[in-house]
Amino acid sequence: MSAVTDTAPSEQSAAERVRSVLAQAVSLSLTTDGQCYDLIGMHTLGRNGRITLTPQADSPLTAEVVAAPRGSLAALLEFTDIAPTPLRDRVRARVTISGWLATAEDGLRLDLARVTLKTAAGTQDVSLDAFTLAQPDPLAVEEAAMLTHLADAHGDMVADLVVLAGSRLPYGVVRALPLAVDRYAITLRCEYREGHCDLRVPFPTEARDAAEAGEQVRRILTTPSCAHHHHSPRR
Repeated sequence: MSAVTDTAPSEQSAAERVRSVLAQAVSLSLTTDGQCYDLIGMHTLGRNGRITLTPQADSPLTAEVVAAPRGSLAALLEFTDIAPTPLRDRVRARVTISGWLATAEDGLRLDLARVTLKTAAGTQDVSLDAFTLAQPDPLAVEEAAMLTHLADAHGDMVADLVVLAGSRLPYGVVRALPLAVDRYAITLRCEYREGHCDLRVPFPTEARDAAEAGEQVRRILTTPSCAHHHHSPRR
């Protein structure tokens, strides 16, 4: 009789992370051969990963696409994921997407060529199929509000999570703030006089929304045996 192995994921895939970054983003930087644009509130993301830009009909970007040979303009889109709390080194990830812009009924359609995710762990290409099939983390849109509320109103809970880590953390933490939360875990940024490390605290079970994430944190604090901490090396 063969043993059963638990293969359930414990963190987002690269494709899910990219989709989460895009779901949260309100702005992006776009570069073509001739121009650079900072676009705020001008992109939408379809369920299949289709990116649509909606600049004004008479904008320079629209004119550039219309004038492009064969009606298709090479473009590079850059999204920066910034932590909502006032911690050190707030950039959590950068997403770069290249492709071709063409006119569509509802704006400018981006036909994908390449998707790249850059985090503290390194840079990796995300396959277009994985990007198309992935969905954002269910907490992505609510994450900023959750983290700022935790930092502003529940500093005691953050401190208690750090205490639970005990000797797993290097000595000398001077401040800890929430860095990220997804359906699998909450991550804290533990700062030292020089440098910092990130403490990831897995939830006992996956959270499907903000309310369940809050309940998971309370379970960790009231049942410490539920917590299995992991921290990244000090940087």
